[in-house]
Amino acid sequence: MLYPTIVRLKKGEGRLLKSGGMWIYDNEIAEITGAHKNGDLVSVLDFDDYFLGYGFINHNSKIRIRVLTRQVTQPIDYDFIKMRVQNAWDYRKTCVDTSSCRLIFGEADFLPGIVIDKFEDIIVVESLALGIDRLKPMILDCLREVLLADQIPIRGIYERSDASVRLQEGMERFKGFLSDEFDTLVKITENGVRYEVDVQDGQKTGFFLDQKYNRAAIGRLCNNKKVLDCFTHTGSFALNAGIQGASSVLGVDASELAIHQAQKNATLNQLDGRVTFQCADVFELLPQLIEQKESFDVVILDPPAFTKSRNSIKQAVKGYREINLRGMKLVRDGGYLATCSCSHYMDPTLFFKTIQEAARGAHKRLRQVEFRTQSPDHPILVAAEESYYLKFYIFQVVDEK
Repeated sequence: MLYPTIVRLKKGEGRLLKSGGMWIYDNEIAEITGAHKNGDLVSVLDFDDYFLGYGFINHNSKIRIRVLTRQVTQPIDYDFIKMRVQNAWDYRKTCVDTSSCRLIFGEADFLPGIVIDKFEDIIVVESLALGIDRLKPMILDCLREVLLADQIPIRGIYERSDASVRLQEGMERFKGFLSDEFDTLVKITENGVRYEVDVQDGQKTGFFLDQKYNRAAIGRLCNNKKVLDCFTHTGSFALNAGIQGASSVLGVDASELAIHQAQKNATLNQLDGRVTFQCADVFELLPQLIEQKESFDVVILDPPAFTKSRNSIKQAVKGYREINLRGMKLVRDGGYLATCSCSHYMDPTLFFKTIQEAARGAHKRLRQVEFRTQSPDHPILVAAEESYYLKFYIFQVVDEK
């Protein structure tokens, strides 16, 4: 049974959807028949009436329809949502440490527009699309049920739907409890490192789970090493280096709130003195360190996304080139550079080329140790390029001789 509102595509359109994606853009649609409101479920047909899927519609967004299923006999009901949630949980149990992890990663888990993270027994949800927002209570109910079946009770749920993208969907920003109130400073352990996660005021949902295994990878190189961690945020790379036996670690970030939390996390791990933090602009500090003839065995660059649109890629390339050039200049001959980009607009080829240009400018030679992406609990859906965003390299940096 089709939903009564019918969306029919233009001939030759829907290529992203047909290749496995989840989105239909406004300019791909030939006609819409049937009364509906933004957020309603609709039926999507090709130009020749071939069924393509069910999804929710929003005229406020250029992503006009986000598709939930391609099965014509599958209603969007509790059983469907539970199946999606169960599949997402079963996948994570096979590939990641689930004590703290991303449970639902939007389109990559076939629930477009919603992200749900688990920090021990606390759930944090970010809902960014109108249609999925209406399904949010059902998704959370299913999540509680699925986790409880594995003897994992959830103590509380907090919503961090305060991103500006909600305004583009015609939604208000929201931040607050979806359960009984609880202490929003939540203690977790990852890679043997303890953290206090601020789910109320931390960035995004409170903690960047996507770098979990990248932090472990760089930590292995840090024993008895002098380490510089740039854009440290709440200290995660710095603390992994410290736990793995670094002789000294300096973490740098421009946010006083982040530095305060990082220092608390260092104390939590009994790393005071060996792991220290400084509140400073990395772009201003690195030239000063170079001028002072400072050097490090390991330099880590984990900057925020320098571009969130295709229009600013050129400026982003300039930023990545500059920060990598300065970072390389601070690495001792034979030391290591870990560098990454978390913008999906900075594609892997362009990012690698930018690093090469930085190496030439710094008169350094690079030997690639490894290339990594985001943790598997942030799966990459091949047909959804936005789900592939994190590029992470470790290089050995060698002086030109």
